[in-house]
Amino acid sequence: MTRRFLFVVPPLTGHVNPTVAVGSLLRDRGHDVAWVGHPRRVRPLLPADAKLLELDDGVSDEVWRPVLDRAKSVRGLASFEFLWEEVLVPLARGMRPGVERAIEGFAPDLVVVDHQAFGGALACRRKNARWATLCTTSASIVDPFPDLPKVNAWVESKIAMLVREAELENVAHADLSPELVIVFSTRALVGDVAFPDRFAFVGPALGRPENMPFPWDSLRDGKRILVSLGTVSSEVGASFFDTVMRAFEGTDLQVVLVAPADLAKNPPPNFIVQSRVPQLALLPKVHAVVCHAGHNTVCESLAHGLPLVVAPIRDDQPVIANQVVSAGAGLRVKYGRLSPALLRDSVMRVMNEPSFREAAERIARSFEEAGGARAAADRLEALA
Repeated sequence: MTRRFLFVVPPLTGHVNPTVAVGSLLRDRGHDVAWVGHPRRVRPLLPADAKLLELDDGVSDEVWRPVLDRAKSVRGLASFEFLWEEVLVPLARGMRPGVERAIEGFAPDLVVVDHQAFGGALACRRKNARWATLCTTSASIVDPFPDLPKVNAWVESKIAMLVREAELENVAHADLSPELVIVFSTRALVGDVAFPDRFAFVGPALGRPENMPFPWDSLRDGKRILVSLGTVSSEVGASFFDTVMRAFEGTDLQVVLVAPADLAKNPPPNFIVQSRVPQLALLPKVHAVVCHAGHNTVCESLAHGLPLVVAPIRDDQPVIANQVVSAGAGLRVKYGRLSPALLRDSVMRVMNEPSFREAAERIARSFEEAGGARAAADRLEALA
């Protein structure tokens, strides 16, 4: 029986990509699937024939750019507070009316709401629509500051404020669906933490389209690593990229460095520098990954059994980095205070000490068993 699914996504690449894999499967099964989001940032990430119900894109680049620039400069607890004050709360307020209109017009059987698009959860409650939560990062469901209980109380106060503004009754865990919470990770990575039965750990949702070119003929025999800071942090990574080049210049390693050309000038001969890469296609051809501990990059790397060196910068990245280290699948280094020697030694350790790859392969098996996008689509079908 055909069902109608509406995905509510924030204008963030790492949060849209997993929905593409899941939504494409649902479409292939004959269901009517649509997304609701900001067209300038969401449309380029969707399949060309995807149905997008457009939210108001009235926030100009002149307003949005300073927010992004500020996001790149804050760290630790300040970064967490900034995320809520300057991004998540305004995003929830701005999205809710448009999502309500989308629910009215599309009449979905199930709304699938990204956890950081809280306006979608509020809209579902106001319109009595059934909804499921997608946690594109497992940091959303663990306590990022277990030694600072006042932080949790502060977050709860922000959620309660948004609930009041929506003229709804506040309930426990108002940001999560009472019926289904899909987490794109597994307990093998998240750790031994108790979760309610409605939490479904499906592993990463791979399968997004990758259309960017890559000089495949330039890959040479021997060991290779991928170094990436993701789509946001790469713009402020000049010092980090310089450290990477000094760390591996003259070594036998071939390094694929994802960086803007103007921030990685005069790379050594054993480097391939690209502003974007087809990451899923490239990962089977490398032997380790150095990254910022972004959830998607970490999970995609581990899905290929690759050990990691993680240098978290902000937001959920320290939480994900700790999960990698606790699982034994990699080493953590300090992004702002990293020497070429330490980076080189860390990469050599994860490549040469078998325990790191064994842990990564164990997590990869847990991902495969969890089912990924297929399992997520199955759970959404069953709920709809």
